[in-house]
Amino acid sequence: MSDLFSKLAQYLQFPFVRYALIVGVLIALCSSLLGVTLVLKRFSFIGDGLSHVAFGAMAIAAILHLSNDMPLVLLITTVSAVLLLRTGQNAKIKGDASIAMISVGALAIGYLLMHIFPVTSSNLSGDVCSTLFGSTSILTLTRGEVVLCAVLSVLVVAVFCLFYHKIFAVTFDESFARATGIRADLCNLLIAVVIAVIIVLAMNLVGSLLISALVIFPALSAMRVFKSFQRVTVASAILSVVCALLGLLVSILAGTPVGSTIVAMDIAAFALFSLIGKLSGRQA
Repeated sequence: MSDLFSKLAQYLQFPFVRYALIVGVLIALCSSLLGVTLVLKRFSFIGDGLSHVAFGAMAIAAILHLSNDMPLVLLITTVSAVLLLRTGQNAKIKGDASIAMISVGALAIGYLLMHIFPVTSSNLSGDVCSTLFGSTSILTLTRGEVVLCAVLSVLVVAVFCLFYHKIFAVTFDESFARATGIRADLCNLLIAVVIAVIIVLAMNLVGSLLISALVIFPALSAMRVFKSFQRVTVASAILSVVCALLGLLVSILAGTPVGSTIVAMDIAAFALFSLIGKLSGRQA
């Protein structure tokens, strides 16, 4: 055990390891805040749809030779989040169908563009794998990227805290929220934009294919034990941060893929909380 701690202390001397831990904790915290809302609104797969859009946007940024692709990716993902919201309210194209349509289309177009214009590197398979699964990108962050992530994370937390009661009302009953004077459409739009920001941030941590796990698993785990919206949200945030931190530490020490290791921790936590919920008789 002492060898393990000494090895960890040695790794923590490197700035890129400290950057990864800071960004990982911030992203995990942000990702968990709206997970409860998405689960209760039956919109859990929006993370998949937007993450695939972000993958396509990254391919476009690579073709344009942009040194910093985050502004373009954030813009395209945010616009797609708004389109998903509008399309999901269409009577002819329901929410799940619109997510599937945009998700598959963006992923296919992004991969096609990377094949037609292989400008990022000679190792196309490695680039795609890193983008989809977040294998090494979290360990190559610069100080500027860490600062940007911290600023966006603070904004996400501030927006959630400021509009907490309105998000709560819209989550459970939009008709009642409208009757009380809450502009439900604007609240849904705000949720979509915040989710888009979270998706772009989380791509560096777990990759585009695993983002939904980071958003959904902590919320589902907390729901196994707690019942109130506030307690579920707080427990989800704490659980997400703990799982991300443990996943990062295990990944650094064992040399496993970062994203997959964090998701494995989330799965283990879900199994544990499900067992606790059944034993305590609180599982809904």
